Amino acid sequence: MADGSDTTLTAEQTPGEQAPHGLVAGLKAFAAGHGGAKAVIEYVGKRGARIVLVGSDGEWGDQFADDTVTAREACAEAGVTVENAWERELMDQMRPSNDLWRSMARRTMAR
Repeated sequence: MADGSDTTLTAEQTPGEQAPHGLVAGLKAFAAGHGGAKAVIEYVGKRGARIVLVGSDGEWGDQFADDTVTAREACAEAGVTVENAWERELMDQMRPSNDLWRSMARRTMAR
């Protein structure tokens, strides 16, 4: 699954460990700056887990965690709701910036 819910804990990953303070602080700061936030956690292999945040105002950003367990714990500590998948309502809420649209256009035109 895209959210990493199909992963299992290893000996190094025990539930109840605290997430890194910097990650939690980043999630809290994003949520506070955008009127609240929801998150989708994506497993990205050896890199770990990507936490995609969608603010109530439509802005979005992301953070990386070592694994999906750490990502979920960080979201819980930060008070950010984790969605299980990309639901239509959440995607409709996202408002990409003009800079993002320009960068996507450059990549498309360069092909």
